[in-house]
Amino acid sequence: MKKILIPTDFSENAWNAIGYASKLFKDYECTFFLLHIYTPAIFSSIEGVPANTGMEDASMVFSLNKLQKLESKIKNELPVQNHNFVHKVSANFLSNEVKEIVQKEKIDLVIMGTKGATGAASVFMGSNAVRVIKTVKNCPVLVIPEGSDFIVPSEIAFSTDFKRFYSYNELQPLIDFATLFDAAIRIVYVEQQGEKELTKEQQFNLNMLEKYFKDVKHYRHTLTRDDSVADSLKVFTKELDIYLLAMLYYKHSFVEKLTREPIVKRVAFQIQIPFLIIPELGMSSAFSSKTVRTSQLNKV
Repeated sequence: MKKILIPTDFSENAWNAIGYASKLFKDYECTFFLLHIYTPAIFSSIEGVPANTGMEDASMVFSLNKLQKLESKIKNELPVQNHNFVHKVSANFLSNEVKEIVQKEKIDLVIMGTKGATGAASVFMGSNAVRVIKTVKNCPVLVIPEGSDFIVPSEIAFSTDFKRFYSYNELQPLIDFATLFDAAIRIVYVEQQGEKELTKEQQFNLNMLEKYFKDVKHYRHTLTRDDSVADSLKVFTKELDIYLLAMLYYKHSFVEKLTREPIVKRVAFQIQIPFLIIPELGMSSAFSSKTVRTSQLNKV
């Protein structure tokens, strides 16, 4: 059974992410953990909460009541025959709470929107998705763009520059997605300026990717760089009607660069399709992978 964590601030965009998740996994048994981050109330006289309740307890009870109403709405409007729901509320920082729940509950996937309610008092802002991506190190995050319509991901674009060795375990979430939805993986390489051909190491990493993907449909594409990698990927995904983009998050990766300020303010997640961000393995696993890569590369 899949365990999926969905943060919500009860905004339209958060509802869109919930709808996407419900439709994506409508044929599979899942437990959805609905998480709401609340700000402790200044006054304890909140509608539906006893007057003698403490301020923080009042906010917690109020948030749990809203999650209960949200669950009822989900069951009335979305395909959830195989889905169970667990409610989580916290006054913690969103990224920290997501990290804790992922570890404690062994969450398989986090799904969230890129933007939520606006205004100084809102819990969600666009930067929250970025903070979660940067904080959660052991679970993939699926980001749903605002206003994104659900389409079964029959093709997945996996963007890479072949400069990093990926272990099979790192790519397991991507392979699982492709297997689960019988989707093809399109390995997308955007040529860097001045590069004419792959280096020996890049070719080795490409060969390893193709071995990892041997049991799923996969294709390789080389793109001539446009104004930016982001622009090149947007054109590619639009032309091929691709509805899911996947990348690995690691130091110096394209995703890591996107999450820096002030770049995130200019570019952020302007791609109009769901974006699967896969974290790299921990230091010990990464070291082992590097050792394996070096020994194998020397044999090439």
